[in-house]
Amino acid sequence: MPPSKNAEREARAARERLRRYSARQSVHESQVRRRRRDNILAIGGVVLVAALATVTQVVYFTAGPGAPLPEPSVTSSPDATTGQNIGDIPDPSTAEARVWDGTLTLNDIPLGIELDGAAAPQAVAAFVQEAADGYFVDKTCHRLTTGPAYLLQCGSLDGTGAGDPSYMFGPIENAPADNVYPAGTIALARAGGAAYSQGHQFFIMLRDGTIPSDSAGGYTVFGTVTSGLDALIAGVADAGTEDGSADGRPAVATTITAVTVQ
Repeated sequence: MPPSKNAEREARAARERLRRYSARQSVHESQVRRRRRDNILAIGGVVLVAALATVTQVVYFTAGPGAPLPEPSVTSSPDATTGQNIGDIPDPSTAEARVWDGTLTLNDIPLGIELDGAAAPQAVAAFVQEAADGYFVDKTCHRLTTGPAYLLQCGSLDGTGAGDPSYMFGPIENAPADNVYPAGTIALARAGGAAYSQGHQFFIMLRDGTIPSDSAGGYTVFGTVTSGLDALIAGVADAGTEDGSADGRPAVATTITAVTVQ
């Protein structure tokens, strides 16, 4: 028996409803996919902005204008602020309140030096005694800073920059009032905020530079490089640090090969 006209109309209506339903579902699914994609893009954008902000801050405070000045420092110890010398520290009078001439040789590069026993008697007495004892020979220069202060630091007991808790002295002597250390300056490294943490380590300013004082003051200036500084810069400092940072171990391994003073 052939279908009635009513049945045909109902079948067409059902097909039309199914078509409209399918169309609505397709539109809905498309909208869901678009919203999901937009959300992912939005989240990615937020993450990217946050990452860029973080990188900007890191660069600013480590390599940009907000970077802290590198300080010639040694590892502190509980005794560094006692105000007392520790170890076999020579009497300041052995510096004889005079200028000592000598040669400091790094990687066979001779540097003419003058030590001011009048301005920094304790530091000069200690350096002269260590030179006479042969302490410095084969000790390394473990640290090069290339900015904002440009300096080479040497004399660590173990080559790591750690201090020697059995050999520390003070006070700070002859620190510049304006915190400016001219090229060729030879000064003692110390722990931050600890005047009596000076010891074996010293640094050489490769260019004029400013190093801010801390709670203990400035840094003891006890000598000057009178010749050979350009050769040292060309032979060691110009190569930068091992990792390319502004503060690290010199890319050219540097050793104290000889020290003489008289």
